Amino acid sequence: MSDNQDVGIISDTHGLMRVEAIEALKPVDLILHAGDIGNPQVLKALQAVAPVVAVRGNVDKGEWAQKLRDWEVVEVGALYVYMLHDLNEIELSPAEAGFQIVVSGHSHKPLIEERGGVLYINPGSAGPRRFKLPVSIARLQVSGESANAQLVELSV
Repeated sequence: MSDNQDVGIISDTHGLMRVEAIEALKPVDLILHAGDIGNPQVLKALQAVAPVVAVRGNVDKGEWAQKLRDWEVVEVGALYVYMLHDLNEIELSPAEAGFQIVVSGHSHKPLIEERGGVLYINPGSAGPRRFKLPVSIARLQVSGESANAQLVELSV
């Protein structure tokens, strides 16, 4: 992969792969799905856009979900991303472990925040709307050792 990467980040689809989410993810070099996928058809739809790295969320059950890990490490450009579904279950210090970015889901609350030199990204939920929370994804641009993320609220 080159040093310049455009990454789509999605989470908490809960089996609903919205057309608006697919459109918002185009074009990207890679898609990260932070769990609560819901069914394997969601991953197939995403794989038609770009390569996908996904982690298992608490609603992901069955044989297809057993192939997914609880966490993944992804190299994007010169940066390392630690992915898991529920940030409350992280069992390491990302900065001490050499990660510059942490991607999670679970809360359905979109968040982009830097803490202690680590960029934390929760794309929110791209699946069924929960409470009054937005339906959203995130985009991450990596150039060398710098990263820029933004949330994209979907019009649904």
